[in-house]
Amino acid sequence: MDKHLHIISFNVPYPANYGGVVDVFYKLIALYDLGIKIHLHCFNNGREEQQVLEKYCTSVHYYNRETGHKAISGKLPYIVASRKNEVLLKRLLEDDYPILMEGVHCSYLIFDKRFEDRKCFVRLHNVEYQYYHDLFKSSKSPVRKLYYWNESRLLHKYESALAKKAVFWGVTEKDNEVYRKEFGCENIDLLPLYLPDWENASLEGMGSYCLYHGDLSIDANDKAAKWLLEEVFFKLKLPLVIAGKNPSEDLVELSHLYNHTCIVENPSEKEMQDMIAKAHIHVLPSFTNTGMKVKLLNALTNGKHCIVNDATVEGTGLNELCHLANTPEDFQKIIGDLFERPFSAKEREKRQSLINQLFNNRRNAEKQIQWIWG
Repeated sequence: MDKHLHIISFNVPYPANYGGVVDVFYKLIALYDLGIKIHLHCFNNGREEQQVLEKYCTSVHYYNRETGHKAISGKLPYIVASRKNEVLLKRLLEDDYPILMEGVHCSYLIFDKRFEDRKCFVRLHNVEYQYYHDLFKSSKSPVRKLYYWNESRLLHKYESALAKKAVFWGVTEKDNEVYRKEFGCENIDLLPLYLPDWENASLEGMGSYCLYHGDLSIDANDKAAKWLLEEVFFKLKLPLVIAGKNPSEDLVELSHLYNHTCIVENPSEKEMQDMIAKAHIHVLPSFTNTGMKVKLLNALTNGKHCIVNDATVEGTGLNELCHLANTPEDFQKIIGDLFERPFSAKEREKRQSLINQLFNNRRNAEKQIQWIWG
């Protein structure tokens, strides 16, 4: 008998060009390859409909995400209230297939009595209240700080209630432990990220520059890039390239202050992968410490040396593949040491072995199928 599964995605999961949608898109492929009939429901959060999704899904539905004052609630977090959609809920009630909600964002139906007896699963991409608290600390905009603070407050209350009502799959054991210890969640397991079939392009030898990459429109990434420029590379006269989506004017201006630093705005996926392969050192400090950083996995799979801080790797199991630094002086010293050191075949093999051990899409999909249908 065919196995049918509803998947509700917080965004249209293609193109798979940032962390959360990478996990969703490659999950679709892995489940499809094992014969699962997927009914995909997407909130088109600034993205267009994508015909490629129909290749892997039995049906694909799109819903407008409410924005602005219409999605403001005194009780629900904005990321949840803006995805509250009665058309979606009525469509889900037309059958009794299991439901997988991608992110806390899509979990409103858990509190709807019409779904009390339904098999419901939530994929945690972060401990969201912690993530928004980190964004609150990173932002310099008073308006954004107020939004992030209030969203973190609402999310803490919401996640605490949610944790008692569904089965959860987190991306790191650290996030799972928060749900267990802080929220009393008893139904949570580790499900590693689904990843692209990267060709393991890491080449031994020398690269040309240091690289920081990420979605630069996110306050925490903007802060990390500025921190590198102001605290590390202002003194360390080695080439640094910053690359990513929608950088702020302040970041663009700051990156042009030094002759040895530059910024690449909105590179294509092909351009980004080319820069990752050609960099000698990936410098990836983080100011959020929940979830799993896809950009780190990309750098480890397709790049050379990686330098991170504790927040980037905490709870990921990837510590032994990276060089650890937490102060500007630490970063400067390790960058200086590594810049003239070739990346070795032995280091590459160690990475491939551990990453292949930790991340396997087919094994993930088999595990999910077992959890859902037994």
